[in-house]
Amino acid sequence: DVQLVESGGGLVQPGGSLRLSCAASGFTFSNYPMTWARQAPGKGLEWVAFIDKHGVFTKYIDSVKGRFTISRDNAKNTLYLQMNGLKPEDTAVYYCAKSRTSVPIWYTQKEGYDYWGQGTQVTVSS
Repeated sequence: DVQLVESGGGLVQPGGSLRLSCAASGFTFSNYPMTWARQAPGKGLEWVAFIDKHGVFTKYIDSVKGRFTISRDNAKNTLYLQMNGLKPEDTAVYYCAKSRTSVPIWYTQKEGYDYWGQGTQVTVSS
């Protein structure tokens, strides 16, 4: 069975850092692009960062550029999101998602993904 398990969330003060991890199993991780998405209370899903299957091509939503870094370790079947300079508006549940295909396109509709993790809460507050 395919599994995506996020970890690393928590409570952090503004300006602080967190590193999220997403451990993947049940599929050939290195064959698929991956995405981090988030959902804040009362808001819709927001697509945060994308990485191609090789870990070479990345894209970010404008609000996190220069603060967040997406990466992957295909040998460890793990996706990461390094978050620096956190702001209260980054507060959300963060999800990792597996692209449905190996094509390096950053889909911004749920239909582009076939598996999701359970989510990890990130709270930025003083």
